[in-house]
Amino acid sequence: MASFEVIGGKALKGEIVPQGAKNEALQILCAVLLTDEPVTISNIPDIRDVNKLIELLRDMGVKVGKLASDTYRFQADAVNLDYLDTPEFVAQGRALRGSVMILGPMLARFGKCQLPKPGGDKIGRRPLDTHFVGLEKLGGKLTLEGNDFYRISAEGRLHGAYMLLDEASVTGTANIVMGAVLAEGITTIYNAACEPYLQQLCKMLVRMGAKINGIGSNLLTIEGVERLGGTDHRMLPDMIEIGSFIGLAAMTGSEITIKDCQIQELGLIPDTFRKLGIQLEFRGDDIYVPAQDHYEISTYLDGSILTISDHTWPGLTPDLLSVILVVATQAKGTVLIHQKMFESRLFFVDKLIDMGAQIILCDPHRATVIGLDQRNRLHGITMTSPDIRAGVALLIAALSAEGRSVIENVEQIDRGYQYIDKRLTALGAQIRRL
Repeated sequence: MASFEVIGGKALKGEIVPQGAKNEALQILCAVLLTDEPVTISNIPDIRDVNKLIELLRDMGVKVGKLASDTYRFQADAVNLDYLDTPEFVAQGRALRGSVMILGPMLARFGKCQLPKPGGDKIGRRPLDTHFVGLEKLGGKLTLEGNDFYRISAEGRLHGAYMLLDEASVTGTANIVMGAVLAEGITTIYNAACEPYLQQLCKMLVRMGAKINGIGSNLLTIEGVERLGGTDHRMLPDMIEIGSFIGLAAMTGSEITIKDCQIQELGLIPDTFRKLGIQLEFRGDDIYVPAQDHYEISTYLDGSILTISDHTWPGLTPDLLSVILVVATQAKGTVLIHQKMFESRLFFVDKLIDMGAQIILCDPHRATVIGLDQRNRLHGITMTSPDIRAGVALLIAALSAEGRSVIENVEQIDRGYQYIDKRLTALGAQIRRL
C-alpha cells in the first residue's frame, strides 16, 4: 500500500482545474454498451475506478481508443457475452462499485447480464434493490445465486412500465433509464434522481436518438426506440473536487482560484461553505477563495445551532459531508453534521479527534463539531484512509495541521482524485508519496 507523507501548516496559492466528474464517468462509460456505433467521451478523469471500468469494457469486447489524455473513443460492436462467465469478469465486477451500471444497457441490448455483488467504499449498507426492481418492471427476470451473484434476463425486447422508485438512487435511476431507452412503449419513472450527472446521461442518450422528457426533474418519461447511434460527449467538472478545494483553501488559509467550475451545476455547495463563514467570489466560471485567518459558522435566525445534512438533489451531496466536517473543526462556532444516507461514513472522526479536533460522535449518522477558531491547530499523526471521501478529508486535515502526518492506504484517494499529490504540490503543498 502507498502512503502520503504530509508536512502541514503551509498556506497554498495558485490556480487549480478540477478533473472530470467521477460519478458521471461511471454512468456515461456504461452507456456506450447501448449502441454499436462509436461514442467519443472527453474530460474523463484518470483515476483508479474509472480506469478499472474502461478495462472491464475493453475485456468485454468494446473497442477502446485513447485519443488524448482525457479523451477516448468506444465502440461496442463486438461485445463478447461469453466473457461474463469467466473468473476474470467476476473479479473485475467485485472490485468496482460502478460495474453495476452495465446491467441496464446489457439487458436492454442483449437480453441478459450477470454480475457479482459490486465492491467499492465500505460506508454502510448500499442495497441494489432499486436497480433490480426497476429492471424487473421493464421485463427482466432476476435470479440470485447465493447472496452475491446476480443473473438477469429477458425474453425478447423489454417493455415500458410505470414505476415509483422507493428511493431516488442515482445509479438505480441511471440503470433503469438505460434499460428503458430501448424498451418497447412508454416508461414513466417517478421519484427519479435528477442530479446534474444523471441529466448529463439523459442528454447524451437523447443525442444518441433516445426520447426522454422531464430531464432535470424527478419525473422522467421515456419513449423507447429500436436502436441508438453514436455521439460525442464532454463530462462536467467534478463537484466533489470543487468542494474539496474550497474546504482546503479555508482550512489552510490559502488563496486559491478553482478554474472552469460550471458554477450553475453546483447546487447548494457554494452556499453551504458560505454558511461556514468561507468567502467565495465567482469570477465568470471560476471560484476565487481568498486567504482567510478566520471563518465563523452561521446560526439559524433564532440563534440555534446550524445543522448541515445531505439529501437527494437538489439537496447537498453526501460525498462532501466528510470535507465539510473537517473544515468545521477550525471554524468559530458549532455545527451538527447529519449524514443521513450511509451509517459508516462518519467513523473516520476518531482520527480527527486524535489530531486535536473537538467532535462528539452522537451516533453513526450525526456528529457535533465544536470549532477551534484556529486557536488550537490540529497536529500531525499517522492514520489510514477508510474510503475515497474520508481520505481526501483527512488529507485536507493533514495539510492544515502542524507537523508531519502519514496517511496510509492512499489507493482509496487515488480511486477518486486524479494526481492529487502532484496537483496540490503545484500549489505549494508539501506531500510525498511513499
